[in-house]
Amino acid sequence: MELEEDALVAAAPPPSSWPGPSRRRHILQFLLHACKRLDPRPIVKYSALDFFAGRFLPALPRKMGYCGARSGRAVRSWLLEPLRDSNLELFALVAVWIASKIHDVRPLSVKSLKALGDRIISDQHFTCRDFADAELVFMEVVEHNIGSSSIAFIYLEELLIHFREISKLGDLLDLDVCMDFLDILYETEDTSLLFNSPCSLAASTLVAAYVISVPKQTWEFPILPWVRFATSYDEEEIMKIVLTILLHVLKVDEIKERDKEDFDVRCLLRTCDV
Repeated sequence: MELEEDALVAAAPPPSSWPGPSRRRHILQFLLHACKRLDPRPIVKYSALDFFAGRFLPALPRKMGYCGARSGRAVRSWLLEPLRDSNLELFALVAVWIASKIHDVRPLSVKSLKALGDRIISDQHFTCRDFADAELVFMEVVEHNIGSSSIAFIYLEELLIHFREISKLGDLLDLDVCMDFLDILYETEDTSLLFNSPCSLAASTLVAAYVISVPKQTWEFPILPWVRFATSYDEEEIMKIVLTILLHVLKVDEIKERDKEDFDVRCLLRTCDV
């Protein structure tokens, strides 16, 4: 048995390459599509994304021995060996199920998730029992770490509510735009690392949405000093993340076209200092 496990470890891809950018993007797009079909509340959606992309996927290589040695108790299941895309899609739906159980008075039923899975998981049909088994495996992989009080969406929603209380410009900021930014950032592995600092990401997302949504001629509100005051984060640190968001979400040509001139988000610093 030890020889078999050693062989699996030797044949496994290195952790830095797993699950790979294209495979990860596919699975995250699947999860976002599933949320669009299920239409859960935003807190459920972003809790599920955090559980799956921020905890489950990063923990899998350790739990399956991809790092050369298993971390903690080994997780063994037919759902993990082999780990097909259809199985990952099942775990993505399970993440939504767990999040719904936490946040909804009437959680999504396993039957509704199975029905959706039958329609959008192409390679395999899973039973309700499979969903229950997958939930147990999911919880074991993340070591029952399903707290959701520190996710970017919660901080973002609180900041937006506060901003609308002190400035009429807050009415120009659409929460859907902010959520679109979060969705795109989740899809790419490099930018998904921003979710490791949810509060600074929330503040930066708000500023990015301000740049996109509020007409430039009305940029009289000192958004950066206010964000610094509200979150205690340095303006330069926020600006770096804002630039990352804008350059990732919008193509450079689209950014320039927005103002018909060379666009430099650092102009916010000058505007806010006036």
